[in-house]
Amino acid sequence: MTIQQPDYISLMKRFNIQPRKSLGQNFLLDASILNQIVQSAGVTADSDVLEIGAGLGSLTFTLANLAKHVTTVELDRNLIPVLQEVLKPFPHVDIIQGDILEIPIEGLPIKPGYFVVANIPYYITSAVIRHLLESSVKPERLLLTVQREVAERICAKPGDLSLLALSVQVYGAPSITGRLPAGAFYPPPSVDSACVRVDIHHESLIQPDRLDLFFKLIKAGFSQKRKTLRNALSAGLALPAEKIAVLLDSASVDPMRRAETLTIAEWGRIVELFNGSKLL
Repeated sequence: MTIQQPDYISLMKRFNIQPRKSLGQNFLLDASILNQIVQSAGVTADSDVLEIGAGLGSLTFTLANLAKHVTTVELDRNLIPVLQEVLKPFPHVDIIQGDILEIPIEGLPIKPGYFVVANIPYYITSAVIRHLLESSVKPERLLLTVQREVAERICAKPGDLSLLALSVQVYGAPSITGRLPAGAFYPPPSVDSACVRVDIHHESLIQPDRLDLFFKLIKAGFSQKRKTLRNALSAGLALPAEKIAVLLDSASVDPMRRAETLTIAEWGRIVELFNGSKLL
């Protein structure tokens, strides 16, 4: 039997909770949107779910009504008593207080093939994904709630790629599954949001032992977007532009192109040549 959502505004008053702008706290309370997110994630009665950023527990509550097991991680200590109250009816929910980037994924009560549902600031999206997907216990799918413009950046195509897009797409195929109006949140943010579903590749598009080099190269490539790839990599890696140009030519990549125009396959060829060159 489905349990009805509690009154979150009353709970905030009862526990003296004020949304903290420093933590990007805009609590999602719209029941239809909450159900939409769970459906977009593909959660079923057999699912094991890791939620990052529980907030008041409204999405956790929705997940718990359907999933087999939910582990939810919340950074803000002040919200833990609220979560304990909201999730009291669900013994199959584990509440963990902490920073997901500092918690070993292997130590969480989750199983390989779990789903991730996350409402996180865009500036840690790439770091969180790396943390999840470079652990020995990997998720099958991610469902991220982010600002609409960030969602569009994540799903961009070659010609308009960014550091964030490459950081996500090297691990999985992203798609926007729905848009979330600002009014669905309390307090309403200044921009609309969107849900991005990332179906994880069986293997990352760059060999695991080359990922550190891949991230080093793309960070250098995007460090000065107005520069050509040759000059951006030269400045970012502190290497002579002539040597960079030779490597790019060997990878069949025009040194005069800009970083946002390259595909992951082209970055892969560059990674292999740098790996063999011993320049880094």
